[in-house]
Amino acid sequence: MKVTIVGAGNVGATCADAIAYRRIASEIVLVDIREGFAEGKALDIMQTQTTLGFNTKMVGSTNDYAKTANSDVVVITSGIPRKPGMTREELIGINAGIVKSVAESLLQHSPEAIFVIVSNPMDTMTYLTFKSLGLPKNRIIGMGGTLDSSRFKTYLSLALDKPANDIQGMVIGGHGDTTMIPLTRLASYNGVPVSEFLSAAELEKVSADTMVGGATLTGLLGTSAWYAPGASVSFLVDSILNDQKKMIPCSVYLEGEYGQSDICIGVPCIIGKNGVEKIVDITLNADEKAKFAKSADAVRAMNGDLKSILG
Repeated sequence: MKVTIVGAGNVGATCADAIAYRRIASEIVLVDIREGFAEGKALDIMQTQTTLGFNTKMVGSTNDYAKTANSDVVVITSGIPRKPGMTREELIGINAGIVKSVAESLLQHSPEAIFVIVSNPMDTMTYLTFKSLGLPKNRIIGMGGTLDSSRFKTYLSLALDKPANDIQGMVIGGHGDTTMIPLTRLASYNGVPVSEFLSAAELEKVSADTMVGGATLTGLLGTSAWYAPGASVSFLVDSILNDQKKMIPCSVYLEGEYGQSDICIGVPCIIGKNGVEKIVDITLNADEKAKFAKSADAVRAMNGDLKSILG
């Protein structure tokens, strides 16, 4: 199985490292616009093989998309990362042109590939990719909900003082500081609702911390995070390549699901060898429905900025 990752910066390289170390793919191609950068990252990862015990083939490429040919999954991390004080939404004008060009180049060489979009603003970049390429909607997946849910479970773990791997929870809605919706009502610790252990005020704080989880790290690091995003991509790619059919919140194109159409936004999906194999329609309460509709309105407003690019 072959995976291409475009963008060999912090996020892209960490994606490649996680996929290689976990032996998810037999070949990984890293592509970057900077001369020699992807080649250097690929070589560096290759030099961990004998100590970490994996045999994934690593290829680096400076803008040569011929090397990406016949990829099963392609991951787009291209574009500039967030800086302190910058919202994901402010990146639209800069990153949209980059993502569209990259997606078209990838499709030319891998016409059967499943696309995983990481570039921000992620929901809008996923929508742009879907509209630009004209592929079936099951083959275009935005990663954001995977990452947001991992942050949600981390904050629940800290609040509960319990292992994160014993906690279940998901985040739906837009992948933005004001648009994501941590589903605290449905979160559980070993099958027991977390509301049995945490007060309403504590759960509200967990939700608030989750929503600004990316911005918090940007403030601390001076740029976007990369370890958790890289791990989240590897988790998603693993479910695709190994047909695991995990239920993962992802940004996908909706056609009436959750009362929304002509939008890419985070909802729970079954992810397998065909990409999005099913959109899971969970029952939301009135408050959650209202939040989801508000989130969709905000994402749709951002999509309006793509008119000049989509034509």
